[in-house]
Amino acid sequence: MSSAEQHSSGTASEGATHARRRVPFWDNARFACIVLVVLGHAIQRLTYDSDIAMALYLWTYAFHMPAFALISGYFSKSQSPTRRQMVRVITDIVVPYVIFEILWTLTKWLVEGHADPNLTLPIWTMWFLLTLGIFRLVLPYLALLRWPLLWAVVISIGAGYLSNVDSTFSLSRTLGLLPFFTLGWWLRERDVVRRMRLIDYRPWWLRVVAFAVLAGWYLACWRWLGIWQDAELWRWFFYLDSYSDLGDAQWWSGGVRLAIMMLALVLSLAFFALVPRKITWWTRFGQYTMYVYLLHSFVLYPFRQSGVLRGLDPTWVWLPLVVLLSIAVAFALSTRPVRWVFRPLVEPRPRWMFADPSLVSATGSRHDPTGSRRSP
Repeated sequence: MSSAEQHSSGTASEGATHARRRVPFWDNARFACIVLVVLGHAIQRLTYDSDIAMALYLWTYAFHMPAFALISGYFSKSQSPTRRQMVRVITDIVVPYVIFEILWTLTKWLVEGHADPNLTLPIWTMWFLLTLGIFRLVLPYLALLRWPLLWAVVISIGAGYLSNVDSTFSLSRTLGLLPFFTLGWWLRERDVVRRMRLIDYRPWWLRVVAFAVLAGWYLACWRWLGIWQDAELWRWFFYLDSYSDLGDAQWWSGGVRLAIMMLALVLSLAFFALVPRKITWWTRFGQYTMYVYLLHSFVLYPFRQSGVLRGLDPTWVWLPLVVLLSIAVAFALSTRPVRWVFRPLVEPRPRWMFADPSLVSATGSRHDPTGSRRSP
């Protein structure tokens, strides 16, 4: 994939030249995030028997989905959508969601002997597709407000007080992560990244600080693991449960979520500071993160269900192997043969669904739901 290919169109202030230039940093960041997603799911079974694995689990979940939401927001538009953009929400998000929900229902029925088909309750990783769809629908309205980022934070904190805001249509996670998506859009809308040279300027001391922040967070996860486990901190990182479901809801519970969001933001920025800025041999894989996201759970499902990841000892041998396996899975699911086989499922083009089939072009560029545009 040529580095001159264009990302999704940016704001007018960035200029036509900048809009045509593909910035490899974003593809690198996407792929790094999806590796963390696979890693988090792969080591989950190890956390029952290993404190080191549990600390890594907390380290990962503190920021990997907020970082993904921030990237997705950066490549989203707040203008009223065109008909073609509205069609893409259906073809890129809604239809794949339905397809993979059906596949997961069949899988659970065949393997576990029972299934409860319910499109309103996303199965496992499917929630993020719904979240991306709702983000896109809400953003044009949120952008009309004077302080959209502040309102997004208020909505996120306030939603935690409402016990009826739950996993139905992934609403709790959507509202919980809304500030990160909005922040990504705001950074692009205000042209902050280009004006402040946040991608081009990365002195050595910034990388040292970023590494220290991430290392310090892992040390905190490991050093005070007992406290975090007693508080079930990982559940706060999911943005799934209301404050009452996380314990006795107090008036200050929203302050805890605010602190969690600030932690996620700091860790995300530190993570981005370490992401390579130049084209690497794996940069192109960042254009296909949705393949990894939708397919990796099927790869990991047999390992999770069979229990082979339980009781693996010693940790210093098995945990690195699982980490390497996670990276290998992410790479494998981004390769051309996998994309060729699963493209009809991940990137369907159901022209028959629409009154005007021309809105779903049979050829041309494809768009990843997280914002990456690429040639076929």
